[in-house]
Amino acid sequence: MVKTIHMTQKDVQHFVNVTSKCDFDIDISYNRYVVDAKSFLGVYGLDFRSPLKVSYEGYNSELEELLKKFAVAC
Repeated sequence: MVKTIHMTQKDVQHFVNVTSKCDFDIDISYNRYVVDAKSFLGVYGLDFRSPLKVSYEGYNSELEELLKKFAVAC
């Protein structure tokens, strides 16, 4: 599953805390950069001015709620 989100640097700690609870791999990317969404330094180093793509294969209700909160309107 791939979802597009927008978040700020202030949101990174909460985002990483939620993704770390998931028992499946989660990647977050923009342009050609892909990092592990469970890595605080990896996520914090991204460009928050651009929409970010979150890729994962699994389900976690807390993650889904968080992604809805950060969702980019289409």
